[in-house]
Amino acid sequence: MHRQGHIAARCTVERLMRELGIADTVRGKKVITTSLDTAVERAPDLLDRKFVAPAPNRCWVADFTYVSTWSAVVYVAFVVDTFSRRIIGWSAATSKETRLVLDALEMALWQRGRDERPYRHGELIHQSDARSQ
Repeated sequence: MHRQGHIAARCTVERLMRELGIADTVRGKKVITTSLDTAVERAPDLLDRKFVAPAPNRCWVADFTYVSTWSAVVYVAFVVDTFSRRIIGWSAATSKETRLVLDALEMALWQRGRDERPYRHGELIHQSDARSQ
């Protein structure tokens, strides 16, 4: 509007667009990182949405997301120890394949061994997103 010589406050333009049902153009395409697969049986939620732990290596949560860059979309997977709230493993790739998530998990296992806090079999709960890839 300014280029055409019309002076209007941004909030006025936003209000008028809302009232008229007009939306901005959205550049790029929407990236879908996860999709629900009803055919696959979900693992039980052992944490009941309580993301706390009494000690290190008792509860890890994992997820992944994407970051739009100038050249491509980059997917980032991460593993967090809920006791310290520390990212202990992460991975980035331009495709969302199984290797992306496994690399983050392997880094977490390696990092805990390096910190001289290796996990003990039977003590660790690893919680990830309920949706499937």
